[in-house]
Amino acid sequence: MPSFVIEGQRPLKGEITPQGAKNEALQVISATILSSNPVEISNVPEISDVKNLIDLLRQMGVDVTRHSRGHYTFRANHIATEYILSDDFIRRCSQLRGSVLLVGPLLARFGKAYFPKPGGDKIGRRKVDTHIQGFINLGAEYEYTPEHRAYLLTVPAGKKLTGTYMLLDEASVTGTANIIMAATGATGETTIYNAACEPYVQQLCRLLTAMGCHIDGIGSNLLTIKGCTGEPKPASHRILPDMIEVGSFIGMAALTRSSITIKDVSYDNLGIIPESFRRLGIKVEQQGDDIFIPAQDSYTIDTALDGSIMTIADAPWPGLTPDLLSVMLVVATQCRGSVLIHQKMFESRLFFVDGLIEMGAQIILCDPHRAVVIGHDHKFTLRGSKLISPDIRAGIAMLLAAMSAKGTSIISNIGQIDRGYENIDERLNRLGASITRID
Repeated sequence: MPSFVIEGQRPLKGEITPQGAKNEALQVISATILSSNPVEISNVPEISDVKNLIDLLRQMGVDVTRHSRGHYTFRANHIATEYILSDDFIRRCSQLRGSVLLVGPLLARFGKAYFPKPGGDKIGRRKVDTHIQGFINLGAEYEYTPEHRAYLLTVPAGKKLTGTYMLLDEASVTGTANIIMAATGATGETTIYNAACEPYVQQLCRLLTAMGCHIDGIGSNLLTIKGCTGEPKPASHRILPDMIEVGSFIGMAALTRSSITIKDVSYDNLGIIPESFRRLGIKVEQQGDDIFIPAQDSYTIDTALDGSIMTIADAPWPGLTPDLLSVMLVVATQCRGSVLIHQKMFESRLFFVDGLIEMGAQIILCDPHRAVVIGHDHKFTLRGSKLISPDIRAGIAMLLAAMSAKGTSIISNIGQIDRGYENIDERLNRLGASITRID
């Protein structure tokens, strides 16, 4: 199992550019199988989750051309329909969380798709009810196949998916994306209320529009989709910078009390993220489309207007993404003041704080969803430790904690970090960090 060895308390300096957005990449790459025409995508993050999805598309018969790093063309004109119903396909999908996004396109184009229990992070149970109910609303039928531990979704013989109105039970990002892609192959008009409206869902809608679909309400929680008339057209698309990386780099600068410039962040698509870090006392300065984080000796956490402890909680967009709460929690350990971190969505994502407590952080884990952090104000530094990364976001939070800690830390199971962050050790070492990858 590969590991990182980190020598902490190294000052950082310089510029860093975020990779393309992982969550958007998984959506728009999956959308390419809706058409037999070529779809060109640039700024693709070459991380393990995305590479595994691209390998899966190749196995399905998609012609994948890699022009240069992060620049691909996909052409799904020879999909192996027998393979997408095979045991090997189901097995591969069950090991890759992003594979859930293939179900909508496959159902729209071929009328049949397996939906295995998805793999990915170990952050608690992740329901797929929203996806499946959306497909049922469009006219699909389903049955559970115990031998595959998967749902088989089919469009009844002689029928097509049919547009309808639906109110989602939750504003699921992947659920919304999946239903949108299925709806592009439906007859008539589909209206989705309580749709997720993250920038990455907006980007998916823009790609589908370029392919010839008609989508109204982009950027809102009320979407109206009219399917593509005829064969979807060739299209090109550029993926946004990864907002989770941008937030991670802001936190990294604060933890190491360093001066960092984050380049080309697409500031208008960061939403509440910069202001959320400002609430922890971090100066976040917009310079055109860059962010500059000046070095500070101390960071003071805001309080509520009545003087009570502030709560930072995740919420559907335009609220704070849950993927940054782990980073914000680690940053708070070195600020002055206290804060309640409330992770509403996943019941196991805060359990990594046990490792931070071993490093000397003052954290009270109230329950699986809430933790109170009492900041050290850099007067007591974290100490190096041996850690295990349980998921992508906890992994990067642990890495940032180790970079601020005194002494040497070892983080194992870094394959989880590699799933979401491209060459993160090399990129941070160029800023002055000391991170060594070992097998």
